[in-house]
Amino acid sequence: MNDIDKLKATNKCEGCDLREADLNDADLSEAKLGGANLTLAQLNGADLSGADLRGANLNSAYLKLAVLNGAYLFRVSLNNADLRGADLTNADLNNADLTEADLKEADLTNADLSESSLSQANLSGANLTRSDLRWADLYETNLSEANLTEANLESADLSDALLTNANLTGANLKRTDLRGADFTGTNLTNADLSEAYLR
Repeated sequence: MNDIDKLKATNKCEGCDLREADLNDADLSEAKLGGANLTLAQLNGADLSGADLRGANLNSAYLKLAVLNGAYLFRVSLNNADLRGADLTNADLNNADLTEADLKEADLTNADLSESSLSQANLSGANLTRSDLRWADLYETNLSEANLTEANLESADLSDALLTNANLTGANLKRTDLRGADFTGTNLTNADLSEAYLR
């Protein structure tokens, strides 16, 4: 039984080699995929709600419109992954690597992105309401028109980030590095900028 058949039969494939696997629209809710290699895997529209993907490699994977709400993505590698329009509400992305990932219009409401790397990622139009971004690396990240209402960005690195027309109402920006960030049209109503680095 190959790894794809094993996954489909048992909904478990921890540490498996699933590189370039075609899993578009697959029902993988609650799947156990910790440490799996899903590099370049096709997971567009797949249901991965509540799935355990801790430590998995999803570099350059295709996850457009995938459902990952409540998924465990601790220390997952999603470099250059396509997550446009994906549902990541309540997902655990603590320490995840999302460098250069495309998260345009993704829903990250209440997601834990603390200590994650989102450097040069595309989060334009994304919903990050009440998300936890403490200590996150958002250097040169595109957050234009993103909704960051009540997001916790304490001590995050937002240097040279693009925040044009973003909504940061009630956001926590304490000790955040905002040097070189573009705030054109940004809504900062009731945002806490105490001890933030602005220059």
